[in-house]
Amino acid sequence: MTDALQALPWRQFICRVCGLIYDERLGDADSGLAAGTRFNDIPDDWACPICGVGKADFEPHEPVAMARAASAPAVAIAPRQAGIVVVGAGRAGWQVVQALRAQGCTAPISMVAACSGDVYDKPQLSVAMARALPLAGLVRETAAAAARRLGVHLLADTHAVAVDLPGRRLRTTRGTLRWQALVLAHGAAPALPPELPAAQVWRVNDLAAYRRLRAALDGGPQRLAIVGAGLVGCELANDLALAGHQIHLLDVQAQPLAAQLPPAAGQRLLAAWAGLPIQFIGGARVTGMAAADGPGPRWQLTLAGQAEPLQTGQVLRVDQVLCATGLRTPGRLAASAGLAFDTAAGGITVDGRSGATSQPGIYALGDCAVVDGRASRYIEPIARQAAAISAHILGLPLPDGAPPPMPLLRVKTSALPITLKWHGSGAGTWQTTVDTADELRLLQHDARGALLATLLARRPGGEIGNLGTVV
Repeated sequence: MTDALQALPWRQFICRVCGLIYDERLGDADSGLAAGTRFNDIPDDWACPICGVGKADFEPHEPVAMARAASAPAVAIAPRQAGIVVVGAGRAGWQVVQALRAQGCTAPISMVAACSGDVYDKPQLSVAMARALPLAGLVRETAAAAARRLGVHLLADTHAVAVDLPGRRLRTTRGTLRWQALVLAHGAAPALPPELPAAQVWRVNDLAAYRRLRAALDGGPQRLAIVGAGLVGCELANDLALAGHQIHLLDVQAQPLAAQLPPAAGQRLLAAWAGLPIQFIGGARVTGMAAADGPGPRWQLTLAGQAEPLQTGQVLRVDQVLCATGLRTPGRLAASAGLAFDTAAGGITVDGRSGATSQPGIYALGDCAVVDGRASRYIEPIARQAAAISAHILGLPLPDGAPPPMPLLRVKTSALPITLKWHGSGAGTWQTTVDTADELRLLQHDARGALLATLLARRPGGEIGNLGTVV
């Protein structure tokens, strides 16, 4: 690096899709970018380590302080004054606050957080061990610092209890808040099968739970059962196996990621795991869990299923049980406000353009929202949803452009990273275009030949290329 470049101030760039901030001063060790790597020097095939989009989807970023409209006076943060109340301090909640302040909102904003409210990247939880990320390094910004920067009245470790719709009040475990606009960003909770007792099963859905799991695994290699081989289950299996644990990955489907990916991709992932201590047991259902007798593993799971070599009544003995069987939005707040709730999809029904619910003045986004009968529990849509909700609250034009049919899906299994990009919607047929020892590429077309989706599974070390132009 020349002396002239070294003299330039360090810049930051933000991913327009997931909100990841690339800081030139810090670089990105996980992606092989040393500290001090200028954004212009990053290779064009570099991908965002969180959501997988390319360098072209980043733009210059200036940290947002409490923004004020040019002609508007500052408004003091007064919790008792009716303003905007945000329930939830995950990525979705903070993203809404960021969007509101960036668009000139000076109204009081209160945030109700059932947790500490610290800002962190949730997708990192399922890959932190493989990347040797220390627990302290997972927090990007403390809740107190974010609240000061954005002018937010933060109620941490506080639960929202009920919505008083006629009075426009939110009842919490620390008192009542008045609101002019209410944004629900409280996420979704793990859907635990009735056969698994909640007190004995790990559910890694937030930073606090992940910290407790890491503490329980600090004593050395253990035998772990992960129930559910979807996106989170597969990423956790890959990560914990790399940390030296013996993994038994269970799913009712015959192969991993069956609900997200075509069969060829699931089969390729199993092949990539051949060198890791991961045993996948497909077609398996847990019928019971009890304390194990004698020395050795603490728990025994009773399994039922038809797939070989599984036999109904087989017992699996393990030290810890993790559950990754999907998410469902708690319906208490929605019911108290009389919001339309999609029971099948497990979330609050919202308008796809504005994020508005069935009740005026109430919005929802992130894991707790359902659009057109589909929950979108991915990182990619959150920034777009937050910008739309902010604009609607402030009476500004909604963002241009229709959202993609489905978000970009990136499976962060380091043995075989997989990226799925949708170009359209509807039923289609998958076609294999590349099938080598290191790479699998698939295209999905509808009956008229229109491209619906592109999938790339490639062993680490090769160029990912442009998913949008694969033919």
